[in-house]
Amino acid sequence: MSTILETLEVSFSYPASQTIALNKLKLRIPEGKLTAICGHNCSGKSTLFLHAIGIHSPSSGQVLCENEPLTYTRKELKQLRQDIGLVFQDLEQQIILNTPYEDVTYGLRNAAIPEPEITRRAEAILRTMGLEHLAHTPIHHLSLGQKKRVAQAGVLVLEQKAATSG
Repeated sequence: MSTILETLEVSFSYPASQTIALNKLKLRIPEGKLTAICGHNCSGKSTLFLHAIGIHSPSSGQVLCENEPLTYTRKELKQLRQDIGLVFQDLEQQIILNTPYEDVTYGLRNAAIPEPEITRRAEAILRTMGLEHLAHTPIHHLSLGQKKRVAQAGVLVLEQKAATSG
């Protein structure tokens, strides 16, 4: 069975920390299956996801994406981040613009998508997420649940192969 993400004995510690964030982690996430990663606070879930999109690289072990080892080259990381989206646990790190519409279109503009396609995709995802009536509402007027949907919409609009929540 093909995997979308696999870790082989991955270890990682944050700089200036005595605690090991990932300790010889072995994990296989199969393609085509819904997988939940659950654990206590500080158990390494977010650290795993940061490895999955190449923000961190292991101090030992190996991360494989679609059965291929990550090499952390600029070109590979760009492609990886086009394939995998990450919704941060802390919304303040993810939602950076003034309205849901502006925030959802930000990634599309960075990807140099043509403006008519940006409008089409943004309106479609806002409708899907039940946010169309809030598209031009200031972010600070939204509830926490609405902000979470904006963050998810900002990832889903990019139409990646996989999305994770850290």
